[in-house]
Amino acid sequence: MCGICGYIRKQKVTLEQLKEMNDTMYHRGPNDSGEEIYPMAGGYQVGFAQRRLSIMDLSSLGHQPMHSQNERVTVVYNGEVYNFRELREELADYPFRSDCDTEVIIAAYLKWGISCVDRFNGMFAIALYDREEEAVYLVRDRVGKKPLYYWYEQGELVFASELKPIMACPGFQGRIDRGVLSRYLFQQYINAPESIYENVFKLEPGAVLKFQGGQIEIHKFWDIKEIYAEAVKNPVENYEEAKAQLKELLKRAVSLRMIADVPLGSFLSGGYDSSLVTALAQENSVKPVKTFAIGFQEERYNEAPYAEAVAKYLGTDHTQLIISEADMHSLVESIPRYYDEPFADSSQIPTMLVCKLAREQVTVALSGDGGDEFYCGYNIYENVAQAQRLDVLGEMVHGICTLPGFKQLSVESRLPFRVQVIAGNRERETKTQFGAGNYPKMARAMVGTLPAGTRALPVHYPVESGYQVKNWQIRRMLLDMDTYLPGDILCKMDRASMKYSLEARCPILDQDVMAFSYRIPHAYKYAGGDKKHILKDIAYDYIPRELLERPKKGFGVPLDKWLRGTLKEQLLCYVDDGFLNRQNIFDTSYVKNMVEGYLRTGDGGAATGRNYSKLTWSFFVFQQWYETYHGRNNK
Repeated sequence: MCGICGYIRKQKVTLEQLKEMNDTMYHRGPNDSGEEIYPMAGGYQVGFAQRRLSIMDLSSLGHQPMHSQNERVTVVYNGEVYNFRELREELADYPFRSDCDTEVIIAAYLKWGISCVDRFNGMFAIALYDREEEAVYLVRDRVGKKPLYYWYEQGELVFASELKPIMACPGFQGRIDRGVLSRYLFQQYINAPESIYENVFKLEPGAVLKFQGGQIEIHKFWDIKEIYAEAVKNPVENYEEAKAQLKELLKRAVSLRMIADVPLGSFLSGGYDSSLVTALAQENSVKPVKTFAIGFQEERYNEAPYAEAVAKYLGTDHTQLIISEADMHSLVESIPRYYDEPFADSSQIPTMLVCKLAREQVTVALSGDGGDEFYCGYNIYENVAQAQRLDVLGEMVHGICTLPGFKQLSVESRLPFRVQVIAGNRERETKTQFGAGNYPKMARAMVGTLPAGTRALPVHYPVESGYQVKNWQIRRMLLDMDTYLPGDILCKMDRASMKYSLEARCPILDQDVMAFSYRIPHAYKYAGGDKKHILKDIAYDYIPRELLERPKKGFGVPLDKWLRGTLKEQLLCYVDDGFLNRQNIFDTSYVKNMVEGYLRTGDGGAATGRNYSKLTWSFFVFQQWYETYHGRNNK
């Protein structure tokens, strides 16, 4: 686990400047660093740098940038290739000098070319310079566990695990892309390939970028739509067989992720996913696995006793910490430093706290991320199923309400809210993304009129027909795997864990587990209204049902209380006329009225009784980020 950065440029960047870029990611790799510059054809220079968090082969032999023995290939790399030992056996003719997976990447490339990535089972962001081809490759893992940004402009490319190294690169202008802002305000994150800056992109999950002669080309080596379409042709139609195969794949995935030369543990919330991962880890360990959980002082939110009960049953070495609202509030100021692109999922705060707790004892932690998206776990999937059943009725209601007489009387707007949602859900490409009341309109209005030539992204993702799936639940799950999972969930965990130099590993997102999940009939995942049915069934093989089967309490950071209390003065500064006019990003009049209306009534001036803390929090986080990187002291 590390951070990488570098460039391919004609404009000179000194070694000291490259080191400054690299050191902005010190938290991602405090154990070692390396920076090197090489000549390239066409007058280019290649700069490669890495910050190292030592996990495998803790010796200096794991230092990066790493070169092939014949000096043809140089690599910097962030992540883990879990099956590197199996690959190493296939590459026995290569003269290995280390026992780390980085050298296996080099040997694999020399033998199989860039198609070697098809063989890597892991999470990774790779930069590879091939002197024979005079080409640089950037690669990102299948589901986007590891981040990889790149700035491409005027035939030059700069890349990094985070935005900070790119911001620190000489010549970077940092022009904010206003076209992504409405979507960010609504979704609370920015999904690949877009970023907050013009000409800066995130390499999409499962993609390879090739830079050669000033041009780039990108292709996908793993695409969710294609993998699903192929796997669904070969379903495992016997439930017991499906359960047995999934169980074995999960056991192998956990086993692979327990390979480390440093202390390893597991997050344990007491829910199905983390409990199952922990149970499999405990089964694979000769001593009690270290487990970590946080609880909350508010009893209605506190699930720590459930995690403790699971830990006691499994026999893990359990540590828990009860946190207060003040503990969470203390992290608000640090959000833009570690989430260096606007990111407003407030669950980032408790995630940072549990990562901090785990890092006190371990360097690697297993997580249960991916269970909800791949096995139908979110409540929205129930709503989606209901919406599909009512869609024909909704179309009829919408048709009647658009008749001249009814339209003139605005009948549709007077219908109950749920009926309005179903009736208004007529866009074919966003059928599963309904709801949210006035949020989409407000998000667009906050940004106002965009400069000429700026492409405004819609707040929803108009891509659903590409999945070619009639079942709305499955379609929404695939959409979430493409957007919400990498853009929000995995980004949240990556930045929260790396804040404390902790590596988080996700067995449920193993490539074989993901691909097999598409062969499991949907009825085994959503069985008579029972979400995640088959995953729960496997969990019950290890943990008594009564320890897991309970209503989820959930937890929400008290945003409304903070924004209208301790953060109020800071929020008001962000809607000051002078500040907004100088900033020239938002519609000054609309945003000022919306925020002041929200502070008075909680409704943002839109509809009495509705609380707009979520949208206001997105705005607050953006402004906090802006002040950090574009305030007066950063010009």
